[in-house]
Amino acid sequence: MTELRSPSAADMQRASDPELKARHRAMWASGDYPSMVETWLLPLGPRLVEASGIGPGMRVLDVAAGTGNASLPAAQAGADVTASDLTPELLEAGRRRADAAGLTLAWAEADAEHLPFEDASFDVVISAIGAMFAPHHQQTANELMRVCRPGGTIGLLSWTPEGMIGALLRTIGPFAPPPPPGAQPPPLWGSEAHLTELFGAAVDFGTPTRDVLEVTAFEQPRDFGEHFKARYGPTIAAQANARRNGREAELEAALDRFCDEWDRGTPDRARFELEYLLAVGTRA
Repeated sequence: MTELRSPSAADMQRASDPELKARHRAMWASGDYPSMVETWLLPLGPRLVEASGIGPGMRVLDVAAGTGNASLPAAQAGADVTASDLTPELLEAGRRRADAAGLTLAWAEADAEHLPFEDASFDVVISAIGAMFAPHHQQTANELMRVCRPGGTIGLLSWTPEGMIGALLRTIGPFAPPPPPGAQPPPLWGSEAHLTELFGAAVDFGTPTRDVLEVTAFEQPRDFGEHFKARYGPTIAAQANARRNGREAELEAALDRFCDEWDRGTPDRARFELEYLLAVGTRA
């Protein structure tokens, strides 16, 4: 196997910090992320599964799978799927979705930075807007490579730094609790240069594709902001921190401006274009 790129010893120690992981789990369990998936995120899972060429009999690992947005269509394609995530509440929601669809797959509570799977144990390793939120990027990339067999496929779908979700995270960032030491911004995973930095020659991603997810589920632009404030873990954490620091009104105003700025719709119906990077590569 190609040698993995090495994070520092300090990065490894931070990545295994149980208090950090507990906070991360709690953030994603807050709000109602499953309803966000059902309302407007559903197209992303099938998009990644199709691009990754997943089919019958393949051993597939979905990392930071959440409620199974990519895991379920991979199982529908006939693959032997394991959906892994740090947050048990999301996995439970995924199990309910799988049961309702009559699908059988494995569910595993797992940290993307320390996956509990053997080396080279999967044909395909995927993550749809999931692994990008693990704080320590090199450690996460190493784990994705480690569990993928040589010649296997790694498929990633990530929000871009320049797109709407990248801009949202920059908007709420000044109001959020300080990131853990060594953490990098999640949307860097949506940068072609950053993927090259993380994976080097160990994964040939060819030419990644930039595309947009069009969201038309909201009548008014600021309805999208209210949706994020009520359901999205990072926004909820930023709200709580802003409230503690007497900055809640400032955050509300920033989110209103953000939604107005990114709306591409009409007076009767808001429309947002969320850019993502789709990168599918072969493990050396």
